[in-house]
Amino acid sequence: MPTCENCPPSPLAGARAPFVYGGPVQAAIRRLKFSGWRDVARALARAVVTMDLPQVDVVTWVPLARRRRAERGYDQARALARAIARELELPARQLTRRVTNTSPQARRSVDERHAAMQGVFASRGRVPQRVLVVDDVLTTGATLAACAQALADGGAELVFAAVAARSVRRLPRSVALQGSARRAYPRSGPRPGLWLPGDPPR
Repeated sequence: MPTCENCPPSPLAGARAPFVYGGPVQAAIRRLKFSGWRDVARALARAVVTMDLPQVDVVTWVPLARRRRAERGYDQARALARAIARELELPARQLTRRVTNTSPQARRSVDERHAAMQGVFASRGRVPQRVLVVDDVLTTGATLAACAQALADGGAELVFAAVAARSVRRLPRSVALQGSARRAYPRSGPRPGLWLPGDPPR
């Protein structure tokens, strides 16, 4: 994940992602985000829970901006968080809300993204001590850091993040040419597979 030179320390204790954002995983997440394939959330959740996650009290998510939620009809991070919570047998609750809207982040530097996200979220209701916050993709970590700050301000002592995939600047050549995230996994640790609705068993 790119580093932010001028950012304040984040209360985010760590983050886990079972996949690199590329190939079939990228296609799956786009189906979840833009086509409403909720079965994809369940498949991704099963991969997420195979990772080494800390003990938490509740699962929450990075809330989508109201305009984007209206355009898509639902919040993909909420769908993923609820699926993860079911796998972990934990409650899923919305613990943050957006208090300001942000413009697109794509062309901003890492420092600019973190600066733009400061103060975007506020806590909502009673925040438990140990929280798992969920999003679909981790790029610079600016959004998750801002959400974690709101949770810490609301009383959380541990905030840990789980995402479906991590975006990297350069994928291995095999991923770019073959559309496979197989060689993008770390050499050690779990390597969960991903099956989409309608795929034959493998």
